[in-house]
Amino acid sequence: MRSCPLLCNPPPRVRCSFGDLAERDNRAGLARWITGRRETRFHELGLDAGRVAERITDGPPTFGSALGIALRAYAEEHGKVRWGDKRPAYALHVAEILAVPRRAVRPPRTGRPGLRASLLRMPWWHRGFHEAVATWAQVVDTTRTYARELGPDSWYQLRFEDLVVDPAGQLRGVCGFLGEEYAPGTTEPHRVAGMAVPARKTWHRRTHGALDTSRAGTWTTRLTPDQIRLSEAVLGERLTSYGYELAGAVRPDPAELLRYRRVEVLRRAAHAKRRTLDRLARVREPGPVACRPAVG
Repeated sequence: MRSCPLLCNPPPRVRCSFGDLAERDNRAGLARWITGRRETRFHELGLDAGRVAERITDGPPTFGSALGIALRAYAEEHGKVRWGDKRPAYALHVAEILAVPRRAVRPPRTGRPGLRASLLRMPWWHRGFHEAVATWAQVVDTTRTYARELGPDSWYQLRFEDLVVDPAGQLRGVCGFLGEEYAPGTTEPHRVAGMAVPARKTWHRRTHGALDTSRAGTWTTRLTPDQIRLSEAVLGERLTSYGYELAGAVRPDPAELLRYRRVEVLRRAAHAKRRTLDRLARVREPGPVACRPAVG
């Protein structure tokens, strides 16, 4: 499923601009914004914009419903009865995801320290190594909290390393958790990558080939010794709690630790500020159901 970040979570100022979605004309405006603007990435779904806009206009009065209609149309286009969307950033928006009816979504979780090394290789990542480490730490801390609160009935944990070593077994577990029948084709993503992964997304080029078990654990060789020292110093307990062995690196330079702490504090403060502003915006949003997530 291709991801459309702005479609999934429009900024507060954008949400408020449409007015009460109980009004048909306002839903029509929202439909035009979703299907007609490049930044929503709706065009990547390859759908008829006019037909989807009409369905959104005729649909329920919520942003969540608009999202559900667009992605459901994508599923229907490819003869599927289910749709899904995956973005690492969703880990920091679990509360919003849980507002969707439980029958529609159960948030899975992965623990993957290699995400730090992967971020550094992404052409769209320009924030440096310290920010990558702080991002992983924040995601782990946030999802740990939700894992404890929600319990195993609503939270599924899956390690990337386990998935690539035993894809069939691990995906059977995921399907069982979701109450879906396991399909062997899910272990062969390369069969649909040509259709589902745009060529411009070079960071997803490995989806066009068979699963590569050699990728598991390569973060220890893709990071420099200094980066490994910093990672183990600030993430050691988190790593070992998920079964990852530490290299036993010496302590990093105190100046590097201080630099990381500053980045971490600023990142978490900025995130808290965004969440506060978003909550305030929701209070001011017109209509009691203007932005309630729903996919029904």
